Amino acid sequence: MRRTTGTYRVIASAGEQVRAFVPTPLPPQPPLQLDGPLQRALEGANLALGRLDGISGLLPDPALFLYSYVRREAVLSSQIEGTQSSLSNLLLFELEEAPGAPLDDVREVSNYVAAFDHGLDRLQADFPLSNRLIREIHGVLLAEGQGSDKDPGEFRRSQVWIGGTRPGNANFVPPPPDAVPDCMTAWEGFLHDETDDLPTLVRAGLAHVQFETIHPFLDGNGRIGRLLVTLLLCQAGVLRQPLLYLSLYLKEHRATYYELLNDVRRTGDWEAWISFFLEGVQQVSEHAVATAGRLSGMFQRDHERLSRVAGRRAGSAIRVHEALKKRPILSLRAVRTMTHLAYGTAASAMDILVKHKIARELTGQRRNRLFAYDGYLAALEKGIEGPDRTR
Repeated sequence: MRRTTGTYRVIASAGEQVRAFVPTPLPPQPPLQLDGPLQRALEGANLALGRLDGISGLLPDPALFLYSYVRREAVLSSQIEGTQSSLSNLLLFELEEAPGAPLDDVREVSNYVAAFDHGLDRLQADFPLSNRLIREIHGVLLAEGQGSDKDPGEFRRSQVWIGGTRPGNANFVPPPPDAVPDCMTAWEGFLHDETDDLPTLVRAGLAHVQFETIHPFLDGNGRIGRLLVTLLLCQAGVLRQPLLYLSLYLKEHRATYYELLNDVRRTGDWEAWISFFLEGVQQVSEHAVATAGRLSGMFQRDHERLSRVAGRRAGSAIRVHEALKKRPILSLRAVRTMTHLAYGTAASAMDILVKHKIARELTGQRRNRLFAYDGYLAALEKGIEGPDRTR
């Protein structure tokens, strides 16, 4: 029995005395019991993750899937924090043609994409996942819009709390600001510890909880903490492409998620959390593999259909279809840029896609028209229809 996994410090915050929790450095003591059901859960998660990693070699163009899947995760992760943006809003924003989109929210989601891309680029350049890189990612995440006044790229220098209207009635009070540097130094050391023989997935699950417990930033901790799981797996070589995203699973099971985080802190029940985490990895991996298969099949069917029905215009129609595979919402201007077709040719080809219900025109206007690849968007937007307002 581990009981609590840290110590409490009594501090003054917002004019009242509260107990702030300072977590004990990882790994847990006594060590995790990775046997029985937990071992089987680990084997199932690793098998599903291996299948997920394998699809990057089977898809005709993994970059197509990755482009949209990263944006899907950005929307989901941001919705957990209360934004009202959608995947369509984000894609329109990236076209700089987003009429009616909630700009603050969609900018926040766009920042998440930029932060993720920055982290991945740095890892691919052999820069280690570290406190320095975490601060860089945070700086990009909060570079503009909401949160830009919350010390982007800097560990917090003031007290925060989670839930409640003040520290005294909060659900959880993270470490005092003067404890954050030491906590994060220990956390960074755990990421790179090669002496404890922990499986990579278990290390990622432990690191996520510890990061959320430390809550090192004034804002953006949840988004950074979820993003970290994927970056950890990429750094360890478990994933060749960043295809694992847990936000939908955590959104659907948010009450259990928060309960398990608190149980780790109060009772040291790391095993229950790891079991939940591994189940999420398995479910999300299997869902991503199935989605990739459905999309690949849909792309092939639509390609073959256009080859049959478009006659002499099949070549240009297929080029427009390829453009929509890269960006599921496009203007004709963007189509022309991507396909190098003349305006009349691009418009005529797009009309073929609309006629055969592969694409749909969004504006109802004669000018400045926008088109969506509905089947593609429907597959990606499953589970992200509305924002999560729990935090």
